Amino acid sequence: MDIALSKEERAFAERMRTFFRSEIPEEIRAKGARGEHASRDDILTSQRILNEHGLAVPHWPTEWGGQDWSPVQRHLYAEEMLLAHVPPPLAFNTQMVGPVIATFGSQELKERFLPKTASLDIWWCQGFSEPNAGSDLASLKTTAVRDGDDYIVNGQKTWTTLGQYAQWIFCLVRTDPEAKKQRGISFLLMDMDDPGITVRPIHLIDGGYEVNEVFFDNVRVPAENLVGEENKGWDYAKFLLGNERTGVVAVGQTKARIQRIKRLAAQTVSDGKPLLEDPLFKARLTKLEVELSAIEMSVLRVLDAEGRHGPGKPDPVSSVLKLKGSELQQEATELLVDVLGPNALAYREDLSVPDGFDTPPEGSLDAFPTYFNWRKASIYSGSNEVQRTIIAKAILKF
Repeated sequence: MDIALSKEERAFAERMRTFFRSEIPEEIRAKGARGEHASRDDILTSQRILNEHGLAVPHWPTEWGGQDWSPVQRHLYAEEMLLAHVPPPLAFNTQMVGPVIATFGSQELKERFLPKTASLDIWWCQGFSEPNAGSDLASLKTTAVRDGDDYIVNGQKTWTTLGQYAQWIFCLVRTDPEAKKQRGISFLLMDMDDPGITVRPIHLIDGGYEVNEVFFDNVRVPAENLVGEENKGWDYAKFLLGNERTGVVAVGQTKARIQRIKRLAAQTVSDGKPLLEDPLFKARLTKLEVELSAIEMSVLRVLDAEGRHGPGKPDPVSSVLKLKGSELQQEATELLVDVLGPNALAYREDLSVPDGFDTPPEGSLDAFPTYFNWRKASIYSGSNEVQRTIIAKAILKF
């Protein structure tokens, strides 16, 4: 394939760049540029603006708000969004449950959920991982037993990101305990206000709170909330995770972080000259940029194949993208902390500024918390150890 962008693709990227910088409020984008996490209200505001302009779910079917774009255009859209520090549309809605409902859900489920999922009138969270079923997700034990027109759900989910905000949760549940573990799982939609659901926060090493435990105690869920067929949930989960791993590389996000690193390194003096001119630093930075360019080319190859042959089954190459992409995200956060040195301490409103500083040093906000937080990148969407197994079996044929 020709990895150079066409004239039309470059023009498309410029349109996206202009839109993101003119339509999304500057105060929201400035937070991202400073390294702050987007708030719930920031995400809501941004996604609703995108949805009003038909840009919240461009990869969905056009009848449900999608755009007739090529895979490369969708990649450029996501990259320009991250480079502009725009909070991306909530992934649980747009990248995960939305495509699953659009592909496998009944017409009633599509009409009921897809418009509100795109507009973020429903905030979704993901109920996959369990205390003893994280990387080995197929070992999950949360059960859903059919009782007339309902399922009775019992069990526990963990690491439920932003579950404290969610109105609905999409869950993998075991509906046939006698079947092979991958074959006895179903995909169920649950209202977080249903009696018997309890959400308990998990406080993280970076001082933040974004993940939760969710408990189900005899929760009665209408059988009409089942997506697709009973006991076919594992297939739908693989479809979901394949989509997630292609986007989880977050090339634009790492590019934006590299821009921040360069700006700070140019302002940091080491041995009487800017750190940006230090040969050892330049070698680390160049290695990161070259490897990021290589992974971006791989993303474009996968998207090009999808554009020519259709999405079909998840491409095992997405495991390569997830594996290397997560490593590059972590390298970028590590390099940022190294540039800042002692100034990389966590500065937030609830933390005092150290002696000698009237205000946080420029660019230091949340550098250390971000570094700690992104240790998760090698775990989510399937741990990197699992990805290596997939690569060995599905690509290298070991």
